Amino acid sequence: MWVDNMVKTTAMSYLYISILIFFCCIVTNKPAMSYEEPTYEVVKKTSIYEVRLYAKRTVAQVVYGKEDSGFRVLFDYISGGNKTSKEVQMTVPVTQSETIDMTVPVTRSNQDDRMIMQFFLPKQYSSKNAPTPDDNRIDIVDLPEAYYAVISYSGSASDKNFKKHFDELKVALDRDNLKISGMPIKATYNSPFTLPFLRRNEAMFLLDWN
Repeated sequence: MWVDNMVKTTAMSYLYISILIFFCCIVTNKPAMSYEEPTYEVVKKTSIYEVRLYAKRTVAQVVYGKEDSGFRVLFDYISGGNKTSKEVQMTVPVTQSETIDMTVPVTRSNQDDRMIMQFFLPKQYSSKNAPTPDDNRIDIVDLPEAYYAVISYSGSASDKNFKKHFDELKVALDRDNLKISGMPIKATYNSPFTLPFLRRNEAMFLLDWN
């Protein structure tokens, strides 16, 4: 009898765990689908990548060392860490890239290991009307219309997975004689709690597009 009870208890436990995982998937992934994204037009599409023309948009950005976290600085800003204490709606993606001085070739990484992280602000904002950050490390920047080559992938948002895909993207762009004009950019769309196979990640290069 106790064996039967143990089997039933174990079966119920697996059922509850399965239900919990199911609802976690819904809660974790549904909000990301409703977040505002920058507007773009696909002007070229291959089996590996897209070339997108992004419209003008505004970002809150911070430059930081690899030993620090830029995410917390920017998240505090949109959570009310600004002169008007106004919350700013979260958008996607969050982007990261290494900074590079204008005097060095784009094929080299900056030696001081600085990183730049950007939060895209909702469309109603520009540098003229966005809330002023409390933290002077944050800059509000209007990005011009620009072309980007983008490869999409799922799985971990790790640097290893990112490098694998931006290397694949660079090989394809070199093969197609498209000129890269910047460092690789990591774009993430989901929370860290999203299951890897459900994640949406992108590796991007700014292009010198004619």
